[in-house]
Amino acid sequence: MTSLPRGSQASPPVPAAGESPGHRPADDLVIAGLVPMSTVDWPDHLTATVFLQGCPWNCFYCHNQALIPARTPGQVAWEEVRALLRRRRGLLDGVVLTGGEALRQDALADAAREVIDMGFQVGLHTAGPYPRRLRDMIASGLVDWVGLDIKALPEHYGQVVGRANAAAKAWESLEVLIEAADRGGPGFEVRTTVVPGDVTADDAVEVARRVHAAGARVYALQQARSEGTSGEFDVVAPGWDGVCERMAERIEALGWDRFTYRPA
Repeated sequence: MTSLPRGSQASPPVPAAGESPGHRPADDLVIAGLVPMSTVDWPDHLTATVFLQGCPWNCFYCHNQALIPARTPGQVAWEEVRALLRRRRGLLDGVVLTGGEALRQDALADAAREVIDMGFQVGLHTAGPYPRRLRDMIASGLVDWVGLDIKALPEHYGQVVGRANAAAKAWESLEVLIEAADRGGPGFEVRTTVVPGDVTADDAVEVARRVHAAGARVYALQQARSEGTSGEFDVVAPGWDGVCERMAERIEALGWDRFTYRPA
């Protein structure tokens, strides 16, 4: 995945507790950065990637730590994205909305609609903290593809994301995507990121088994990277590449329509 380019608009509104999305115009979207052209954020697609500010979780290995605070002002106006898309008609396949956590912003639906109306597809990266919002986006036809992070087994989720009750929401988001796919909904990829000496690595193969058993058929295993992180953990260890390669072999053997291994 692309890392955030750092450069303002007003600080983003912080949603009230719960998931019921409000309605805000696309110009209220609080954008931390924009990559005009990316080949890595949506497999087999050439996209513009829009990084949105704010995330309700605090994953220790996050490579966009600067995007976690919800009240940090935006660096890019939505009008800049509009202008880019006007220039890139026929050149880009779509727009990936990522973060931070894109689904936390109430202006996301209007922004996605604008992208579609301009003739582009919409990709979404999410960690799954808002399954009802994800379901609403899909039901409204506002997303063509989703990259979903499943970070750990349910019993270890809090250790990874730093928040209670996160596991149920992330795994419910997986159910939302599987149910939607059965009805002809958007394609999706499930991804798990691993860190040496951590529960993410201990859990990865069993996470993949459960994801596969649930009905997902596209999966990626990826090593954590140091760029953009807090720097308070190790991303390499003696023999780590070999451990990950063997892990990838075991996961691939589960039988996927598409499996990808992404080293650091």
